[in-house]
Amino acid sequence: MMINRRQWLAGSAALATAVAAGPLAAQGKAKSIGIQLYTVRELFSKDPMGTLEKIAAIGYREVEYGGGGYEKLDPSALRATMDRLGLKSPSLHIGYDALASDFAGSVRRAKTLGADTVVLPWMAENLRNAEGWKAALANFSRWAEQLKKAGLGFAYHNHDFEFTVKPDGRSLFDMLVADTDPALVKLELDLFWAVAAGEDPKAIIRRNPGRIYAYHVKDRTADGKMTSVGKGTIDFTDIFTLNRIAGVQHFYVENDQSPAPYLPDIQTSFAALSRLVA
Repeated sequence: MMINRRQWLAGSAALATAVAAGPLAAQGKAKSIGIQLYTVRELFSKDPMGTLEKIAAIGYREVEYGGGGYEKLDPSALRATMDRLGLKSPSLHIGYDALASDFAGSVRRAKTLGADTVVLPWMAENLRNAEGWKAALANFSRWAEQLKKAGLGFAYHNHDFEFTVKPDGRSLFDMLVADTDPALVKLELDLFWAVAAGEDPKAIIRRNPGRIYAYHVKDRTADGKMTSVGKGTIDFTDIFTLNRIAGVQHFYVENDQSPAPYLPDIQTSFAALSRLVA
């Protein structure tokens, strides 16, 4: 097929732009930047709808519910506000006890908020042993099967203890990924906590191709404190070269220790993360 000079120049310019933008841009269209609402839990607990408005005004298009008492609110009212603001909630955090005691209610909440995945965010210390963890993993698998039938996915969010607690010499994380079905039990990889535990996030990704549902993107200072994305030492650019291998669908800013008044911190993280995944 023949092309004229104008078409050739236009194609060359587009290629140059893609190369200059780096490997992340070459993977496809820009990803929507999300935020885990635990980051702004103090604001959300006092004014949930107003907090969603401020988050949307910064430019976030995805929110992941967690903390701030969201589970006590009417999910239909939250959904109406989200729809008005152009926000989506692909996933939400629901605790182990809530899934065990009110699974049907958890499913209803997730569906009302428009989520496609339920994320288990935390495990109590009494289950961080060989016997307790084995029983918990059986529940993960059972819930994941039930969620699939309801049209939802299931993922587990790590902290550091999954890597550092090793009953019988085998880490809880290794047990999780080996003893559950990767097609059913996905991972929400918290990059800060993986690094804090002395792990290499890229090695985790390579061992679990296609299993990473989302990243929690929080940065870490040289002395181990949480900070805004781009203000710490974690090399997200390097980690994100494996996004396609990971299969990651969502990038959630999170800072458990976000300083008041909170909005400047999440605005800094939004700007930095937008440059990384654009």
